[in-house]
Amino acid sequence: MGTESRRGAKRALRISAFVMVVIALIVAFAHRQDIQDHFSASSFDPSTRTVEVMKALQLTPTGKRVFLASHPTVDGSQKFNEQCANVDHSEEGHVLGCFTGDRIHLFDVTDKRVRGIVEVTAAHELLHAAFSRLSDGDRTAYSEKLLNEYDVMSTNNPELVDRMSVYSHLSDSAFANELNSVLGTEVRDLPTWLNTHYATWFKDRGALVDVFDSYHSVFIGLQDRAEDLQSEMSSLRADVEQRNLSYDAAVKQFNLDAAEFRARNERFEFSETPDEFDRIRAELSERRSALQAALTDLQADIDHYNDLRKQLQELGQVSSELAGKLNSDLAPVTTRPEE
Repeated sequence: MGTESRRGAKRALRISAFVMVVIALIVAFAHRQDIQDHFSASSFDPSTRTVEVMKALQLTPTGKRVFLASHPTVDGSQKFNEQCANVDHSEEGHVLGCFTGDRIHLFDVTDKRVRGIVEVTAAHELLHAAFSRLSDGDRTAYSEKLLNEYDVMSTNNPELVDRMSVYSHLSDSAFANELNSVLGTEVRDLPTWLNTHYATWFKDRGALVDVFDSYHSVFIGLQDRAEDLQSEMSSLRADVEQRNLSYDAAVKQFNLDAAEFRARNERFEFSETPDEFDRIRAELSERRSALQAALTDLQADIDHYNDLRKQLQELGQVSSELAGKLNSDLAPVTTRPEE
């Protein structure tokens, strides 16, 4: 009996060991992406600039793992264009980042007026990396839920609809992929389930949206100011043109009346009616003064119009300058040394 018991115990141990191995294999298979990301992240040596960007994102351990596993680059040279040459450039504006070939590439923008734009772009691309790591079934289910949420949000958020319009040509899955990144980095008020979803990667998503709002307000401010100036200039120009027509007609009539007054005086028509002479002369004098005042006001408004035009031109220069900072096509050919 003792021998059989020992044999039974050995068989049980072997079966138990086999089961444990099978379970371990199942667990490893289920978490194969996490394991792969762990080794890929561990083997990656990020640049100083990349580390700065990553720290600013306030990532969770999962977020750091996915970010580093994507071997992110931050480059301010033409090399960025080579790295992102195959991405869809249909989106309005300049391409500042891409997730391609399982890697994240970021264009390094250092202008202080748009501080944080690299970090928000990094977060956007990180969410693309996270989306790509979903299983087919999970991605389909999540996309459907996300698109349904977008339908609800779009009824009261025309800005979001306008923002997403650049992706309208994409398939539902690709649109959901972009929507996932846009909502996670640019939209503050989200349902609880989405905030919970994004908390997988970000410790403080609200701080990320703060950064987006900060630099986005620079562009919105320029746009709003330009629209205000154009509106004011349009109204002022119409008013000045109308007043100028009235002024020209009034001057023409004044010149005719003044010429007639002189002709009558030369014919001595007022020799017996000096009061009439004084009345007409005083009336013409008042009209001349009124015309001079009208001309002064017109010139002041014309000067104001020219000042508004100058302001609009200056705004255009600022916008062009900022656009140049975001345009990777204008970047230097070689990579800048790290500061």
